[in-house]
Amino acid sequence: MRSPRRRRIVAGLLLAPVLTGCFASGGDTSEDDSADGSRLRVALAFPPAENFSPYGEDATLLSRLGVTEGLTKLDANGAAAPALAESWTRENDRNWLFTLREAVFQDGSEVTPATVAAALTHATEAEPVTAALTGISLAAKTGGDRQVRITTEDPDPALPLRLTSPGLAILSGKAYGGKRVDPVGTATGPFEVTKVTGTTAATLDRFDAYWGGRAQASGIDARFMADGTARTNALRTDQVDIAEAVPVSQASTLDEGTRRETATTRTTSLLLNTRTGAFKDPRLRAAAREAVDGSVLAKDVYEGHADAGAGIFGPAVTWAAGARSAMGVPRAEGGGSVEPSGRAEAADPDGTSVTIATYDNRPELPEVAQVLQQQLQKAGFEVELEVREYSRLESDALAGKFDAFVGARNSLLDTGDPVSILASDFTCDSGYNLALLCDTKVDQAVAAAEKESDTAERQQAAMNAEAAILGTDATVPLVHQRIITGVGTSVQGVILDPYERTLIGTGTRR
Repeated sequence: MRSPRRRRIVAGLLLAPVLTGCFASGGDTSEDDSADGSRLRVALAFPPAENFSPYGEDATLLSRLGVTEGLTKLDANGAAAPALAESWTRENDRNWLFTLREAVFQDGSEVTPATVAAALTHATEAEPVTAALTGISLAAKTGGDRQVRITTEDPDPALPLRLTSPGLAILSGKAYGGKRVDPVGTATGPFEVTKVTGTTAATLDRFDAYWGGRAQASGIDARFMADGTARTNALRTDQVDIAEAVPVSQASTLDEGTRRETATTRTTSLLLNTRTGAFKDPRLRAAAREAVDGSVLAKDVYEGHADAGAGIFGPAVTWAAGARSAMGVPRAEGGGSVEPSGRAEAADPDGTSVTIATYDNRPELPEVAQVLQQQLQKAGFEVELEVREYSRLESDALAGKFDAFVGARNSLLDTGDPVSILASDFTCDSGYNLALLCDTKVDQAVAAAEKESDTAERQQAAMNAEAAILGTDATVPLVHQRIITGVGTSVQGVILDPYERTLIGTGTRR
């Protein structure tokens, strides 16, 4: 799904609860009096594709290396936390006032209300617009001493979460002086890019004036290695200290002490075309849903490095897990239990022919499709597979040329807001509606969730909307992926981020 094109490493609000593992957004273990420290050698899966533009596919790459920051960030519980803004208030439905902390850009200039407002204005004018601002119109202006006022055209209760997006990084005025936006030396993070060697490597040095404290590593030598086996071998042979996105097939080749596994907000799903073809019939969608066994996929295809699908939001989103009794985990405090309702009764497929499309950018997906083919054929469907590179598949999928689509989607990468992704993927007017779903009850449930600003109420409303979507059988969650990161035994402080936005922080060192 969109992720491969956007390369959001094995790449969205969260309003609540406790996420899995050692995630500490921003690398909170820094020590101002750290020694000079060694440089970190890091193997990354995706090379920069847009000259490190903060608005496109490279935005997450910059945030993972600790280069860029926005006004806010996601904390360990998935809520909006202070970053360049130390606090904020909602003045009314459309106006928010953000108070900036004292900070400087990597070029030595001061972070001021004017520079922040200008940076956000540039983001609104970017083409294509960064994903977090899709369908959103906002204006940023200075609001007083160290304050920026952001006004949205429509009420946006999730604005602080939206501003956590890597695509809304704040850069100095120098970044916008050329034909393209240049984050080299113009960002605010603990590391600054000093040299880029095409699409093969980048050199980063520690930014000693970082407001959050001096990083413990003196710099980062990043190598971009698309081949997962090569990344894994590089770690095993001590050529790198950290290798991201280790393929499932390579996991067993790493010692247990160097293999870190993190539940993520990425879900692999079977999306069924509700507009045309066989799955326009909700009874056949129900038959497909009943035929699919996600536990087999988790065990056989993902070799145990995934959890069977339980909903649009996986176990890394613990408030959702708590609210979904089907996952068999205790309810989140104050949360209710929501089950899909109104599902159609399954019909006999009786040899109905369907085509399932998927892409090979993620090596596991064609294998997932093959297993689904077997499961659906056993239930009485005739199944053909269509496998392409993602960029050659998306437009046909969005046009409804296939009966079903298998894809992996990070549900909380762009905005961190669960309601936003439900609106963008499953409502009548949404722009990334691969199931081509247009259902009045779903639209009403999503619209109700969009109005909620209280964290707990918004979460519960998101779960209500998820239940309405699952009730249509337009999507069948298959597995919730875990990301495997290879980490050398001498390395400490790697940020194992379920949102896949950060990797290196001030406390990462060897």
